[in-house]
This record gives sequence, structure tokens and C-alpha cells, in this order.
Amino acid sequence: MDIGEIFYKTLIAGDSYKTLLKGLGVTLQISLFSIAIGTLLGMVVCALRRSRIRIIRGIAAGYIAIVRGSPVVLLLMLMYYVVFAGSNVSATMVAVAAFSLHMSAYTAACFYAAINATDAMQVEAARTLGFSRWQAFTLITLPQAAKIAKGTYQSTIVTLVQWTSVVGYVTITDLTRVINNIGSRTMEPLFMILVGLILYLGMAYICYGAFALADKLSAMRKQRRRKA
Repeated sequence: MDIGEIFYKTLIAGDSYKTLLKGLGVTLQISLFSIAIGTLLGMVVCALRRSRIRIIRGIAAGYIAIVRGSPVVLLLMLMYYVVFAGSNVSATMVAVAAFSLHMSAYTAACFYAAINATDAMQVEAARTLGFSRWQAFTLITLPQAAKIAKGTYQSTIVTLVQWTSVVGYVTITDLTRVINNIGSRTMEPLFMILVGLILYLGMAYICYGAFALADKLSAMRKQRRRKA
């Protein structure tokens, strides 16, 4: 059987490609919601980690340590079989909740380390010149921290997308589960695994491309300001 016949058998016959697209849609839905919610929650946790109140700092540090140290698949199963057991919350939203927590812990750790790596002397100089604490943070610390954190944050997003492949453990028919089902039904598991790898790589490089595009647009805006 040549590659064309395999392609038709696995992806065209019986509208398998539609099922594959539905699975891809579920993976993207879980990933995008988790990234958005997890990033916002991570910012809050990071702020708490930098609190002047010792007990709040300790709680935030404990949260980061526990969630980062927990396997995401076990966190997912805990949320599905214990926390939301018997509730009307859909499995997809439970997955979003679990991955949002996972994302928030890594985002908080990433941002916290980036902020600590910025030049504190510049902030002190700004405060001396009359800048408020908030102005010094937003105008001096934050832009530097964003550059420092970008690489790690980008990798965190890509890793989260990859980790969503375990949601089949809680009955969600995502991209990985669809690939497994089609491969088993057509007796072409290797071809479907390759299809899955290509799709996951595609999502990863779309993420890298989005960050690269953002950098390029930012550089273009700076050039226009200089010319103006």
C-alpha cells in the first residue's frame, strides 16, 4: 500500500479528517483558555510572592512549589475525580482548570525570577527622581522583566500545549485520542503518530512565530518613533 492509499484510508475515508479537526479544536480550546487564565493567575501569584507580608509570601511560594512539583496528569485526575466529582462541570472545563493551575505556577516562577534579575539600581534612581513605586515598576522593571522572561514563558506555553495530550485520561476526545482511535481503526498507527507529531510541531512553531512577529512589530514601532 503506497502513501496515497494510506492517506486516503486514514484521513479521507469515513470523513476521518473531520474527526481529526474536532480533536484539534478541543486541544486548541483547552490550550488557549489555560494559557490566558493561567497567565493572569500567575501574575497574581507572582505579586503575592513579592508581598511585604511574610505569610502571604510563604503561601504563594508553597503554591508554586506544590503545583510545579506535581505531575500534571495527576493534577488533572485529582481535579476530575475528586474536586469536580459529581458536579455539572464538563470534562473540558475541568481540564482548563487543571492546566490553568499548572500554567499559573510556572508563569509565577518565571515572572518572579525575571523581576529579581532586573537592575534594582535603575529603580532606586527613578525613585530618587520622584517616580512613584508603581511608575518605577511599570516603566523600568516591567519592560526589563518581560525581555528576560520571554524565552522561558514561550517554552512554558509550548510545554503546556504538549501536556494537553494527557486529557484523554478524563474521557476528553482531544487530538491525541483521535489520532490513537483512527490509528487503531485503520491499523495504521505509525502513520497517524506521524500526523500527530506534525500537528503538534505546527502548533509549537505557530507559538514561536507569534513571539517572533511580536518582536518584529515592536522593533518597527521603535524605528518609527525614532524617525518621528
